[in-house]
This record gives sequence, structure tokens and C-alpha cells, in this order.
Amino acid sequence: MTVVADSSPLIILAKLNCFDFLRELYSQLCISTEVYEEVVITGAGLPGASQVAASGWIEVRSIHNPATLSAARKKLGLGVGELSTIILGQELGAQAVLLDDFKARELAKKEGLSVRGTVGILETLHRQGHVSDLRLKFQQLIMHNVYIDRRILDRRLRSLGIAPL
Repeated sequence: MTVVADSSPLIILAKLNCFDFLRELYSQLCISTEVYEEVVITGAGLPGASQVAASGWIEVRSIHNPATLSAARKKLGLGVGELSTIILGQELGAQAVLLDDFKARELAKKEGLSVRGTVGILETLHRQGHVSDLRLKFQQLIMHNVYIDRRILDRRLRSLGIAPL
């Protein structure tokens, strides 16, 4: 299963000590050179940088037509990481893209891509037994100032029979 990730799920999962579980979920995880630059180079010393740099199992790929990225940035106003993730996902025929930004998620869906976010990844890790206390992980999201509506987290917890935050 080929999956292309944006920076935010990688960084957030690193903050929550769940980064290495990505390898358990996805047989082939790719990131664009733009996402690599954002996480490892620009984000040196920050959560996710050392994990991505040291992970030989993440494949860094360039998009085929950089002009597409430039044109999309001007037209859509999204970040280079989100857009390069969507474009690379299309080019590779990825089964999913990992994105958290709402506008980027909507664009990816419009482009026919399956979208997963950090919350969904954490739920999958919980269902597979890698994360025993999902409620705690959701609390950590809030403590790390991850922008997500608490009502969404509560709704997800309730759907799994877990007490809300």
C-alpha cells in the first residue's frame, strides 16, 4: 500500500511517540522532497526531524512537474507541503494521503484521493493494539496545541465506547 504523507502527521505522531507505528500501518510510505525539507532541514531539532531523517523506510520522492506545484500554490493558497503531498499522491497512484489541514483534505478528496489524518491514524493504532489509551493520546494532542476541535475528538472517542475528554 503506497501512502504519501504531509509534514503535520509525521511531526504530531513524533510528538506523541507514535511515529514508528507508521511502519506497521503502511508498507510503502513516501514523502515529497518539499515535505522532507520542511520537516528535516527547516525543522532541524524539532519533533519529527530526527525520526524522518533516520527512517530508511520512508522514501523521499520528487514530483515530476515542479511547475504544477508552483501554479497550484498561486491558485489555491495552500502550503507547499500539502500541495506536494497531493500532487505526489496523484502521480504515484497512492492508496491514501496523510493530511491534517482541512482545505488540503478537501482538495485531495476532490482530486479523488483517499485521505487519512492524525486522528484516524491514532484510532487505527488503537484498534490494532499499538495505542492502548486513545483518550490519553487525544489529550496529548490538545496539550501539544494541535489545532483540532475537541468536539471531534469527543465524538470519535464516544464512537469507540471511550469516555470523552
